[in-house]
Amino acid sequence: MEYFISPTKGRLTMEQMFADLMEFIGSNPEAQYKIIVGTDSQFGIRTCFVTAVIVHQVGKGARYYYTKKYQQKMASLRQKIFFEAAMSLEVASFIARRLAANGHGDLNLEVHLDVGLQGETKELIREVVGMVVGSGFAARIKPYSCGASKVADKYTKNA
Repeated sequence: MEYFISPTKGRLTMEQMFADLMEFIGSNPEAQYKIIVGTDSQFGIRTCFVTAVIVHQVGKGARYYYTKKYQQKMASLRQKIFFEAAMSLEVASFIARRLAANGHGDLNLEVHLDVGLQGETKELIREVVGMVVGSGFAARIKPYSCGASKVADKYTKNA
């Protein structure tokens, strides 16, 4: 991930994105926060992958960031779903390491997956959820995976 886009702050490096996320958390340290990472993709001549990071102050609001990456067209849906999960895990791992180094290792970090009980992806749920949980993160699937199915999805459309 070279850089992230913040709708309010523009283009940020990964370090700047993390610093902004920490500033948001620091603005009300007594509040409860959830950090969500999710990736979605859109087929085209190339495949556009968008990874979103959302910091949600539970009951109040959220701030989010996203990054885009283009790959050659994926050979299969399975390959695409696993690539999405791997991209989310890369970002989630970076955030988890940085949170722990900053004394916030207890923050709730979820990885949202673009798979669900309806449609073609239902065959992949167990494997991809196992990949995320085995990496130490909570996994959410549709309809509870808004990080992938809503935020990241929004930015694959204007690829």
